[in-house]
Amino acid sequence: MPEMYLTRPLPDRVLHKAEAHFNVTRRDLTSPLKKGEMRAALVLYDVVIPTLGDLFNAEVFEGMEGARCRLLANFGVGYNHIDVEAARAVGIAVTNTPGAVTEATADIALMLMLMSARRAGEGERLVRSGKWTGWHPTQMLGLHLGGKTCGIIGMGRIGQAIARRAHYGLGMEVIYHNRSARPIDTPSRQVGALEELLQSADMVVMAVPGGAETRHMIGAKELRHMRPHAHLVNIARGDVVDEAALIAALDEGRIAGAGLDVYENEPAVPSALRNRQNVTLLPHLGTAALDVREEMGLMAVDNAIAHLDGRTPPNLL
Repeated sequence: MPEMYLTRPLPDRVLHKAEAHFNVTRRDLTSPLKKGEMRAALVLYDVVIPTLGDLFNAEVFEGMEGARCRLLANFGVGYNHIDVEAARAVGIAVTNTPGAVTEATADIALMLMLMSARRAGEGERLVRSGKWTGWHPTQMLGLHLGGKTCGIIGMGRIGQAIARRAHYGLGMEVIYHNRSARPIDTPSRQVGALEELLQSADMVVMAVPGGAETRHMIGAKELRHMRPHAHLVNIARGDVVDEAALIAALDEGRIAGAGLDVYENEPAVPSALRNRQNVTLLPHLGTAALDVREEMGLMAVDNAIAHLDGRTPPNLL
């Protein structure tokens, strides 16, 4: 049987399917692979299932033209941690797991929108502290999202799922900015300039893919275009937002708040964000549901089975 390497623990259902087709070696650590571990995996295994944080950059693939590994079956839709071109150059294919993550990630976006706008995290901390003195008419007034404008940056599968939730669930007007023309089924309006979206939206949601093209897409200049009462939500990749610029905008009161599920240097989160009451912080929960993680893993295994059977994997990049 061909050899498969799992870089992180995966759900039992995924493991059982993998073991039916491969000799599986499981790594029990939850931390990302180091460079030496990645290079060793390429030499020792036919298929490697990496995930977020396993930085398969060009250096890792140097001299790997004759490596045993022929496929990196990434566990996740985002693959900016893998240099796909460098992998192809040494004969290693790369796949991902789109679709499986869409609805769950959009749910997290909706949750962060509501938590940030309605000050839910701050409210829970108040109750847990034992300092809540009871209801009164001006207690913790937040932003009601019904009838407001949701600006979505990136209108792929996840962006469209967020748009449906914002419009049909919350009654928001939806505008969006995308690199190319992208008509969608949800009532909405595409805007050509990012600045126009930032100037018009009450809630700005980042849903772009990671990578060099989107790094620091939201920085000091962009944040200055946002409304003082507006909130920023990021469920994309941490580095699409310049964290230092975001902290400065919050400190200066140029935006009302932020909801973050991803961070520029995960798992490190600056104390300037952790200490702010108007910032909602989640530990990268976008796809953290058992059935979703199972579907992602099964999709990665199916990609591996197809590749080693000589078929084109369903999700070849």
